[in-house]
Amino acid sequence: MRLFEPPALDSAEPAADQPVAPDRRLRLVPAALAALWLLSSVYIVPADQQAVVTRFGAVVEPRVLPGIHLSLPWPLDRVTRLKVQQLRRAMIGGALSDQVLGRAQGATSQFLTGDQNLIHLRVAVQYSVGVPSEFLYTAEDVERLVVSAVEGQLARGVAGRGVDAVLTTEKAAIQDEVRAESQRVLNEYRSGVAVAAVSIESAAPPQETAEAFRDVASARADAARIVNESEGYANDVIPKARGEAQQLIEQSASYKQRKTNEAAGDAARFTQVAGEYQKAAEVNGHRLYMEAMEQVLPRIRKMIVDREGNLDLTIIRKGDLEPGRR
Repeated sequence: MRLFEPPALDSAEPAADQPVAPDRRLRLVPAALAALWLLSSVYIVPADQQAVVTRFGAVVEPRVLPGIHLSLPWPLDRVTRLKVQQLRRAMIGGALSDQVLGRAQGATSQFLTGDQNLIHLRVAVQYSVGVPSEFLYTAEDVERLVVSAVEGQLARGVAGRGVDAVLTTEKAAIQDEVRAESQRVLNEYRSGVAVAAVSIESAAPPQETAEAFRDVASARADAARIVNESEGYANDVIPKARGEAQQLIEQSASYKQRKTNEAAGDAARFTQVAGEYQKAAEVNGHRLYMEAMEQVLPRIRKMIVDREGNLDLTIIRKGDLEPGRR
């Protein structure tokens, strides 16, 4: 008969209040790591970004749009996100702070115009990501590539124009031309860059000739002002002269019409008088003669001669005796 029986070594699971064995915790760690590794295949692209997925260094998805996407877990696939809507800025010819502080402008700001003049330009280039995969892996320094492309096209555009045109009227045309040509060159390089704008912020002659350029600009401004004043004076005088000319024409036409009507009336009246005169020509002639003599004779000295040629001197003597007569 056995008084004591030892417990079995392969008994059932431990009691609930006993702690978990360390070896079981170690078995949970790989499972958790495996779950995290699988979750790394899920990635999110924000609304203002796009992504590029590479697998062992090769691009498998060149453009991933915003949203939730799946890929192979890291490090099989790598996801690179880019802010495609963000405008990047590059400067040619120095920054604005250099000019404010009076720093010397480098040779990169000097351009030769078509009339063999040097001119300093400061140009701002704004660009963004066009093709994400090309932007990431085509060029090592994208900004330097953009600056080189724009600088080359800018030199070509300035070389085809005179210095006066570059400083004044052709600035907008140069900007549009350089932007379009730079975009064409960057597309040929497959840089993945979209050039948004090329802006000439400053255009100035070298310091050695700045005074002469200012004199020329001042003279040009004076010439433009004088031309504008002359055009204003002409616009004021010419309408007045045309109005006065039109008034004279109308007055002349009125005077002509009045004189024509008066002449026609006089002619009609004379025709009527001539008709009446012809009805009694002798009587009318004698009457007209007498009326004429009545108007003429009182104003002149008279001598009367009879039919035999005798001169009556009495009237003459009498006239000499009259006071006030000559």
